[in-house]
Amino acid sequence: MLIRFLGYLLISLAAVTTPALAQLKPGDKAPMFKAQASLGGKQFTFSLPEALKKGPVVVYFYPKAFTSGCTEEAHDFAEAMGQFHALGASVIGVSNDDIATLNKFSTSECRSKFPVAADSGQRIMTAYDSVMMGFMPYASRTSYVVTPDGRISYEYTALDPSEHVKNTLAAVKAWKTKHHS
Repeated sequence: MLIRFLGYLLISLAAVTTPALAQLKPGDKAPMFKAQASLGGKQFTFSLPEALKKGPVVVYFYPKAFTSGCTEEAHDFAEAMGQFHALGASVIGVSNDDIATLNKFSTSECRSKFPVAADSGQRIMTAYDSVMMGFMPYASRTSYVVTPDGRISYEYTALDPSEHVKNTLAAVKAWKTKHHS
């Protein structure tokens, strides 16, 4: 219990003191990945290339399941999934949590509305330059919109979770308007 508390404390301190700077920018080619994921407590292999065949994908990185900011962000994405689906978009959350933790997080906090992927080796977050500087193995709170052509159309990094859903939804709408008008 003390170790878990100290881990949460470190994440909280990092959120206040550590800048997170995503290096991937709009127009950059998105790193493709496959990862063990959970949706509604059921494990599967998530494939970004396969998901992109159906439309844009919001790939969002978060530091740690069941912490206050990550729970808030998961709830916000869950509430907005109808709007993302109406635009033909999907969402995948990525953290360094293990799959057993994500099985629980996907049902309780993600409300079985979207999958979360395990990146215990930090391979995906490293490829997306979304590692919290100085606090490996935690991801920075960074959201990307990846379009079906495999490119980043939007990037947003902020440790405050409150704007990620609104901003990525606006980016998906803008992309859809530009490419389907």
